[in-house]
Amino acid sequence: MEKNFTERELDRIIEMAWEDRTPFDAITYQFGISEQEVVELMRREMKPSSFQMWRKRVNGRATKHQKLRSKNIGRFKSSRQKNISNNKISKR
Repeated sequence: MEKNFTERELDRIIEMAWEDRTPFDAITYQFGISEQEVVELMRREMKPSSFQMWRKRVNGRATKHQKLRSKNIGRFKSSRQKNISNNKISKR
């Protein structure tokens, strides 16, 4: 099933596919394409050597497949990421 994505959407799909902690299920949820369609898109959009390198990294990686992920892994948050508060009053 061929979908027409904007250049920005294609960039985001490719970026999400390269991220180690973003499962294919998240790409499916956000863009409505299956894992196989992501693989086909990556093959079409990338240089052959880049595709092969990506495919080697992703193949069998537990963090890319929701069913293989540990139950302890939730959403990733860097320890250096700033805490966001809904407090409207600035702290002085």
